[in-house]
Amino acid sequence: MLRHQRYILKQLLGPFVLIAIGLTLVIWLTQSLRLVDLIVNKGLSLSTFFYFSLLLLPTFIGVILPIALFSAILFAYNKLVIDSEIVSLRAAGLNTWSLASPAILLATIVCIIVYAINLYFIPTSYREFKSRQFVARADFSSVLLQEGVFTDLIDDVTVYVRAGGRDGMLRGILVHDNRVAGQPITMMAERGALVKTEEGPRFVLLKGNRQEINKDQGQLSLLYFDSYALDLGQFAKDPSSRWREPRERYVHELFNPGDNDDDQRNIGKFRAEAHQRIVTPLFSFALTAIALSALLSGHLNRRGQWQRVLTAIAGAFAFEAVGLGLVNAVAKTPNMAPLMYLNIFIAIAISLFFLSSRFRKHIFYRFSTLKIINR
Repeated sequence: MLRHQRYILKQLLGPFVLIAIGLTLVIWLTQSLRLVDLIVNKGLSLSTFFYFSLLLLPTFIGVILPIALFSAILFAYNKLVIDSEIVSLRAAGLNTWSLASPAILLATIVCIIVYAINLYFIPTSYREFKSRQFVARADFSSVLLQEGVFTDLIDDVTVYVRAGGRDGMLRGILVHDNRVAGQPITMMAERGALVKTEEGPRFVLLKGNRQEINKDQGQLSLLYFDSYALDLGQFAKDPSSRWREPRERYVHELFNPGDNDDDQRNIGKFRAEAHQRIVTPLFSFALTAIALSALLSGHLNRRGQWQRVLTAIAGAFAFEAVGLGLVNAVAKTPNMAPLMYLNIFIAIAISLFFLSSRFRKHIFYRFSTLKIINR
């Protein structure tokens, strides 16, 4: 690599790293708010919260890196133009492609990184996140039965606890079980506790009564008990048996879904996710081409090129919007998948046209200069 290319690459790396870190922190913070429910209602520890948050990072880093690259190119090359460094390099005989090569090299590196993230790290980390989230939400031991508060233990089972002891024993318990439609059951007990058994989790109630209303006969059945175990089988679900979302699956699994009803109903989403994983890394080249075509084509103005910068931002926004729209369209109509690749091709082709026009003018100028000198 030539000296001027190494210099331009250094000018790109600083802004790229800072912008990437800044965007990652902002989006990571907003995404972490999704875990507030697990902290408030499930007693998630701080260390587990940070681990869950880190598992979410790959899902949006693949989108952030091309945008950070685009922003870094706009900043670095615009600064080089304002400082007249681009003009000096062109006066030294360097053409557009020589000036653009550091950005293209960085785009290639970003593309490789995003491919690694999309093809391996996203499904691996998101699968781990969803599995741990499932366990955290289904683990009855993490349920906070607050004193004096009605808590939905599971669907259609509401629990009220008057007081709780340090030994894990609960006192003054009321349980309303409405899982069987038309046959609500209310239980009251002096004491109780959530326990694990070989058959699954149970809510054991001590010294209480069980009230059941038969709506057909209009009668109340009352049963006094010394010990009663309420089955909480919903908590005992196996995480491996749950249905995996498209983001949790590797590309070969997305192209070859299972034969079950859930997979067949979501074939469109699988295809859209698979093609998005393949296409997204190529955004690095498309956004790089848009930025370079805006700043390196045409006449340079050392007073600033804010109009070109805004044009590049508008072009990048339109490109990203079309890409996002095509993902949603492919989810409904999988046959539209080739349009996702066509979007990238058109963006790069238009950008290269403007860059090539500048290159052609440069060659024509050099050729004309040589003819004048020879005369």
